[in-house]
Amino acid sequence: MAKFFGANDYMGGNSLTRSPQQTSMVERGILIKLNTARSPMKCVINRRAQFSASHRYWLPELSEAENNLRFGACARSPGHGHNYVLFVAMEGDLDDYGMVLNLSDVKRVIKDEVTSHLDFSFLNEAWPEFEQTLPTTENVARMIWQRLEGHLPIVNIQLFEHPELWADYQGNDMEAYLTIKTHFSAAHRLASPKLSFEENSEIYGKCARPNGHGHNYHLEVTIKGQIDERTGMIADLVEVQNVIDQSVVEPFDHTFLNKDIPYFAEVVPTAENIAVHIRDLLSEPMRATSAELHKVKLIESPNNSAEVYALSSTQAAAEQAERALAQV
Repeated sequence: MAKFFGANDYMGGNSLTRSPQQTSMVERGILIKLNTARSPMKCVINRRAQFSASHRYWLPELSEAENNLRFGACARSPGHGHNYVLFVAMEGDLDDYGMVLNLSDVKRVIKDEVTSHLDFSFLNEAWPEFEQTLPTTENVARMIWQRLEGHLPIVNIQLFEHPELWADYQGNDMEAYLTIKTHFSAAHRLASPKLSFEENSEIYGKCARPNGHGHNYHLEVTIKGQIDERTGMIADLVEVQNVIDQSVVEPFDHTFLNKDIPYFAEVVPTAENIAVHIRDLLSEPMRATSAELHKVKLIESPNNSAEVYALSSTQAAAEQAERALAQV
C-alpha cells in the first residue's frame, strides 16, 4: 500500500517511504490514482511534538577507555542533551467530519504515552528498554513506535535529534533509517560539450553562460540498517560522516564542478546528475560501515532538489553497462 508524507519533515520534504518505482509513479500521477481506486477517502496525517532530554552513551561492560574510544564525547558524564522534534505519521479513512483522527485525541495520546515520560528526562533511565539498548535517535524512534502502535494507526515515526540528524522507523523489527545532512559550496555550468553555445543556451538558459554560477548545496544522505541490540546504533556515525566527507564534501567543496571533478567534464552537472554521481561515490565505501546507503537527496536551492535511491548490485551493473553503451 502506498504511503504519503506531508508535514513529517522538520527541514524539508521527505519521500523516504516511497520505493524508486513509487516515486516514478508519483511523478506520472499514477500513485494517487492507485490510492484513489483502493479507497477514495484514505489519507495520512502528521502530528508534531517535541521534548527536551539528555542521554549518555555508556556500556558498563566496557572500560572507561573503551567507552571513550567507541562513543567519543557522547560517553562523557553526566551526558548531553537535545531538543528533540517528533513527527508521528498516521494513516486512515476520513470520517463524516472530514478527519482521520481527532487531533485533540492524538495530542493527548502522544503526551500520555511519550512526551510526558521523556520531556526533561535522562533517557537512559526514562524507559526500562534503554537499560538494555542505548537511547540513540534511531532506538528512541523505535521505542516511541512501540508506545504508540496500540493507540494510533501509525505508519512512520520521524525523530530529529537536531536539524542535521534524524531517524525514521516504520515498525520493521530492528530496521531503521538515519539521515545525515551536510553541505558544500560549488560552481557549475550547464552545458554539453557536444553542443554549441547557442544550443546550450536554448536548453539551459542563463545556466549555460560561459563563466557558470554557484550554489550552496545541501546534501541529505539516508542510510538503512539494523539497530544493534546493545549500542542502539545502525552504524557508527563517525564512520558514516567520514565516508560522506571524504567521498563528497572535501572533493566537491569550493570547486567548479565542470573543471575540477573529472566525471563532469563530459556529464552536465545538473542537480539530478550530481545526485546520481554522489550516490555512486557513496555506495561502495558505505558498505564498509554496518549500514547501507538508502537514498541521496541534493538540495540545490529552496526551489530545486533531486533525490535518488541506492541501487542493488544488479541494478548498478546494468546502469554502468548502459552508460558505457551510451558513450560508444
